[in-house]
Amino acid sequence: MEHIWEEMYRAAKAVQQDRKISSYVEAGGVAAAVLSASGRIYTGVCIDACCTLGICAERNAIFHMITNGEQEIQKVLAVMPDGTTGAPCGACRELMAQLMPGGYREIEILLDYEKERVVKLGELTPEWWI
Repeated sequence: MEHIWEEMYRAAKAVQQDRKISSYVEAGGVAAAVLSASGRIYTGVCIDACCTLGICAERNAIFHMITNGEQEIQKVLAVMPDGTTGAPCGACRELMAQLMPGGYREIEILLDYEKERVVKLGELTPEWWI
């Protein structure tokens, strides 16, 4: 496996602090890391609110990337509560497609850290609706 995946995994795990913020908000059950075109790693955690206005960890990491002046994604991973990695949800896939309509298919997703299984977003989202 490429060393960068290990670095991204460690970065996501470092911010994954599952905690209750208030009676209505929990955060950190899932953490994500995004590698931008510049080679910088951005992280984010999920924020779950009972009003449904929360955010997935992947989108949170992507928004941090955008906040810092970047918009091109190379790699994404999400760390689940049990430490395994998994695929981004539909909303996260849609955001990546809209950010990079000409190149989203090439974004690499680490599906399984233990088995070193990497797929491209185009395999997970082969037919974009637009």
